[in-house]
Amino acid sequence: QVQLVESGGGLVQPGGSLRLSCAASGFTFSFSSYTMSWYRQAPGKERELVAVTRSFGGSTNYADSVKGRFTISRDNAKNTVYLQMSGLKPEDTAVYYCNALRIGTAGSRYNSWGQGTQVTVSS
Repeated sequence: QVQLVESGGGLVQPGGSLRLSCAASGFTFSFSSYTMSWYRQAPGKERELVAVTRSFGGSTNYADSVKGRFTISRDNAKNTVYLQMSGLKPEDTAVYYCNALRIGTAGSRYNSWGQGTQVTVSS
């Protein structure tokens, strides 16, 4: 199972920017073989998918609410995935979680979560 540690959260004013990082370790297979995602959960709401970058240089996808403002990227040499957030809005306030998913042959499944990092957008 992959261990994930998020960092970069904090307090930012509306319209500001923030970059989240997720460092991965302890994995058996190459980092490139994992689909990496960012989720978030706001108070009183369900966890939602924010962005995903698929394994082996696959496609990226974003929630409609963050399209054009957020960018997910990964540095496979550093075993790290990032979420660059710009034009932040108060409704972006949430705990942001990193996820690693690998579904291999013969139905093997590896699914890991980070501890989360708080992002607060407020003036």
